[in-house]
Amino acid sequence: MIVFFFHLGFLLKTYKNIEKKDELQNFFDFCIRQIELSIREVGYGDATINKKMKDYVNLLFSIIDKIDKWELLEFAEKKKILNIYINNLQNIDNLVDYYEKYRNFLTKNTFKNLTKDIITL
Repeated sequence: MIVFFFHLGFLLKTYKNIEKKDELQNFFDFCIRQIELSIREVGYGDATINKKMKDYVNLLFSIIDKIDKWELLEFAEKKKILNIYINNLQNIDNLVDYYEKYRNFLTKNTFKNLTKDIITL
């Protein structure tokens, strides 16, 4: 889930000043709704689902806050951020490199191109 939240965080961060706020909000809502549906499929009750969703949304916002200035951070600082959320990862350097490549990929593609088969906005 954390890996997905980092991807979602970078996507939202990259397009927040490019795309319409409504479109990003609809995409965010869609993603959260899909997570909730997945939790329901596991068989959790409503009270548990509400608690888990609150925890997940707080985790996502925490990640978004930490990566806000990602492109300005040194490599070591990026590793520290990832270590906050992913403990004892041996290849943390590879993950930092991966997210750098992902962030660059996002800047070279349009939001609509990336989401056209996922959701109609």
